[in-house]
Amino acid sequence: MRPLFADPRTDFVFKKIFGAEEHKPLLMALLNGLLELDEAHRVVEVELLSAEQRPKVQELKYSIVDVKCTDARGTHYVVEMQVLNVEGFEKRVVYNVAKAYTGQLDAGQRYPDLDDVIGVTICDFELWPQREVPGVPMLSRWRMQEQHGGARGLGQLQFVFLELPKYDASRPPRTVVEKWAYFFRETRNLQMVPEVLAERPFKDALEAARVARFTDEEWEAYIRAGMALQDERGALSLARKEGLREGLREGKQEGLNALREALSEMLRQRGLVPGPQEQARLEGCEDLGTLQRWLVQALTATSVTEALR
Repeated sequence: MRPLFADPRTDFVFKKIFGAEEHKPLLMALLNGLLELDEAHRVVEVELLSAEQRPKVQELKYSIVDVKCTDARGTHYVVEMQVLNVEGFEKRVVYNVAKAYTGQLDAGQRYPDLDDVIGVTICDFELWPQREVPGVPMLSRWRMQEQHGGARGLGQLQFVFLELPKYDASRPPRTVVEKWAYFFRETRNLQMVPEVLAERPFKDALEAARVARFTDEEWEAYIRAGMALQDERGALSLARKEGLREGLREGKQEGLNALREALSEMLRQRGLVPGPQEQARLEGCEDLGTLQRWLVQALTATSVTEALR
């Protein structure tokens, strides 16, 4: 049985809602909401870049990076949904925004003609976990700052992050930002249009995600996107488990080597020299507990045989 709404965090649905010409008002609403722009500075028009204009970056395979646009004032936006936390993610975000900034010179523009670029990233994970970096809110905005007096400048590159796991699900969403977070987190589980999302632009975004409006081809594309995401999650999970096992193996080996060296040094200091068979036994022991016991016994043993019994 098909759900009522498709998950907007998947590649296909994110593009369908925010990367299509007919839904440009939704993209503008998302930008205005996450940038917290007042009436005088709101985005009133955007132009979606064609596929040919979007830089192809191999490192973006775990991102949904398909919505790049400019507004009426010339500001460029890089809007993406990052579903998996991968190594070097922060560096990749900076690279992608910087690439959009410097890429403007390809059209023969001079440095004074370069427009500002703002990266807007929606993360389906905690980029700055509260237990590690307290004080970074669900919606955070970043730009350069002078380190002595705190003056802000060099605003040509700016970054906005919405970390979905930081959403407070203990109460209904109240602000525009909270409603967008609720939309991304909960849409796939909804059985009806909730009251908190029953107004524009959220209602329109839900309609764009309504599965009943999908053609058979769109539904198949959505399923394939979900399967691809699960495959990527599985591959990363397996890699991390293998890395943990390898780390444990390496840690155990380091511990074994350290105990063997300590035991050999203890025997040397006490004037006890292992014979060929005893040395082979010492070097071949792979049990941490046995090596620890031998080390303790070597403190008082009168022979190597007594130490390694």
